[in-house]
Amino acid sequence: MKDFQNNIVVLRLSHRPSRDKRVSTHLFLAARALGAYEAFYTGTKDPSLEESIKKINEEWGGTFKITYFSNWKNAVKNWEGKIVHLTMYGIPFQDIIEEVRTSIEPIMIIVGGAKVPGEIYRISDWNISVTNQPHSEISALALFLNEFYQGKYLKHEFQNAKINIRPSKNGKQIQKIKQVFKH
Repeated sequence: MKDFQNNIVVLRLSHRPSRDKRVSTHLFLAARALGAYEAFYTGTKDPSLEESIKKINEEWGGTFKITYFSNWKNAVKNWEGKIVHLTMYGIPFQDIIEEVRTSIEPIMIIVGGAKVPGEIYRISDWNISVTNQPHSEISALALFLNEFYQGKYLKHEFQNAKINIRPSKNGKQIQKIKQVFKH
């Protein structure tokens, strides 16, 4: 099993702020929370999306970042690793997850937005489906990452967090974390 957050990058295709703002934000939150260390996106550059993720890191910890590329080809041309394309047309992830999990190379997970170019299917090492029914890229990514890390990432603690949730049977318990600085 690979170390957490050292090998998964998510590429979101065709972000459209007027239509996808919440979807892209939630996709990146799921990526961050479930083990990716970075995300790329294409489509329309969206500084407010980037700022939202930056603020999450400042409060909740971690170093997850997102980077904009004007074209998906620019995002993948220098990628040194394997490519997973999450699509409802792919091989069921239960049938291929072990092969993906044991890959020693970094992994870029591509999720669609608008119509996915056919070339994505050809350049991907794996075209994988979470289900063959219509669903969101958020659910596909969350299920895939959870299975990839075998659920072990769910209890990960993020470094430099200012707040944390304390599990509670009833109500909300938010813990403010004191930052300790050494001189």
